[in-house]
Amino acid sequence: MLDSKEKQILKILERDAKVTPEKIATMIGMTEEEVSAKIKEFEDKKIIVQYKTIIDWEKAEEEVVYAFIDVKVVPERNVGFDAVAKRIYKFPEVHSLYLLSGTYDLSVVVEGKSMKEIAFFVAEKLATIDHVQGTISHFVLKKYKIDGQVLEPEEGDKRLAVTP
Repeated sequence: MLDSKEKQILKILERDAKVTPEKIATMIGMTEEEVSAKIKEFEDKKIIVQYKTIIDWEKAEEEVVYAFIDVKVVPERNVGFDAVAKRIYKFPEVHSLYLLSGTYDLSVVVEGKSMKEIAFFVAEKLATIDHVQGTISHFVLKKYKIDGQVLEPEEGDKRLAVTP
């Protein structure tokens, strides 16, 4: 079980992976060496899985289309949904994959260059997998917040102050 300082390190890095161990040490009252050792330990134990940058591809003028594909699956004996999930997450088009409760069993986030490309992925690869009973697609029209980061933060009040 992690102590409170270890959890603080993880939360700081989750918000901003570029924060240096020196700055984290200052923020939580540890030495830089202690923080660096903890980060290395977290990486070795795969508690820190990956460092990631959130890109607003629209601002970078790169066409990227995302869709949430809900998938209804017949679970397999002894492995449940895992075997089907493993087949699905191996496709390079799959950005994320989640097991859900509710009407559909899996939610697949698919990335492509166009809606047509994603539609072909669903029709030719995803829907043809054994044990997949059905899919429903939801295309992302606009992203407001990703992994806790607001893409277009509200600007402050730009009105001029009027004094009598």
